[in-house]
Amino acid sequence: MKISARNCLKGTIKSITKGPVMAEIVMDIGNGATVTSVITAHAAENLGLTEGKTAYAVMKSSEVMVAID
Repeated sequence: MKISARNCLKGTIKSITKGPVMAEIVMDIGNGATVTSVITAHAAENLGLTEGKTAYAVMKSSEVMVAID
C-alpha cells in the first residue's frame, strides 16, 4: 500500500458499532492507546472489517490545532 498521508498507524480492530448509515471503528494501536474513527457502514462492509482484523488508521490533515485550559 502506498499513500500520501504521513500519519499511518497500524492496529487491531477492537470493536465495531454499526448503525444504519455510519459505523464506529475502535482500533488498538498498542501501549493502551486506541484510535476511533467513524466511517460509512458501506465502507466498513466493503473493507471487510471485523473485530481482531489488522487495519491502518490513516490521518491526513491540513490543519492541526493545539488548545489548553
